[in-house]
Amino acid sequence: MSDQNYYDTLGLDENSSFEEIQEAKERLIADCEDDRKQKEAIEAAYDAILMERLRLRQEGKIKVPDRIRFAEASPEKPATQSATPSVERPAWLENFLDTPDRNDVLVPAGIFGILAVVSLAGPSLALALGVGVSIYFINRKEYRFWRSLLLTVVGLVVGLTLGILIGQALGPQAAAMSGASPDLVTQRVAAIISMIVLWMVTSFLR
Repeated sequence: MSDQNYYDTLGLDENSSFEEIQEAKERLIADCEDDRKQKEAIEAAYDAILMERLRLRQEGKIKVPDRIRFAEASPEKPATQSATPSVERPAWLENFLDTPDRNDVLVPAGIFGILAVVSLAGPSLALALGVGVSIYFINRKEYRFWRSLLLTVVGLVVGLTLGILIGQALGPQAAAMSGASPDLVTQRVAAIISMIVLWMVTSFLR
């Protein structure tokens, strides 16, 4: 198809401005929205005209506005702000929360996991070691011993409280299944829950 035929497809001539070419293309596309072949012909004519104008521009025979884009090129979309505003945490909370890397989570998890197994044999020993491990890892972040001690004590109290409540609820059934006394079952459960809480404190607080 010749260049003149491309202009004829859009109902234009070679003297048409870029604005007229753009408007003609959009108008014709809207008119034949359901005619796929006609739409493709209009797109092809539009692209051919722009390619010819680009060639003329490169030869210095015509000036093409920088804003002209080919149909197949996706227009750049302006960066849109997230619809969900970011929630800022209070300053006091920022002082306590930590953003750990992978090792800061996995290493304590492994140690507290071992202590949870140890608690099945000796709950008191596991708790004592867990307190020491928790203080060590928290203190290592900012070297504030008393803060580390306070967070560990709070974690231990929360863990023991939850563990005792859960242990007492599971005690009779677990005791019947394991052959251990209900009190020992409660102690073991309390120690295991405490290891989990201390691990969370160690990993995500500072």
